[in-house]
Amino acid sequence: MATIPVYRYRTAPDGLMTRRQLRAHGLRPGGHDPVAEIRWASRKARHTGGQRFALLYDPAHARPVRPMTPGRWRSHHTMMRARRTCPTCRRDAGYVIPTSLGTCVPCAT
Repeated sequence: MATIPVYRYRTAPDGLMTRRQLRAHGLRPGGHDPVAEIRWASRKARHTGGQRFALLYDPAHARPVRPMTPGRWRSHHTMMRARRTCPTCRRDAGYVIPTSLGTCVPCAT
């Protein structure tokens, strides 16, 4: 397994992009492994020893984002409807049911 270069925050070479940056340009990683990694310290990342990271990709190997087909949209709407349906009263709550409650707010109170 080859190791990739690791850079500190804001020291990565120009031309490499994170997944979010690729997505903002309408691209996705093209099936290739990341070419580098950025690491920085963060108090929010207690579960990883205070280190956060972002993988970097070469945009020359990136591919366009796949368009949403009608079947994908149907699947997405079905999934979101399931997340909005209360398991207790079986009604559409109009919002995503909080996992901390497990039911809609009226059923939880």
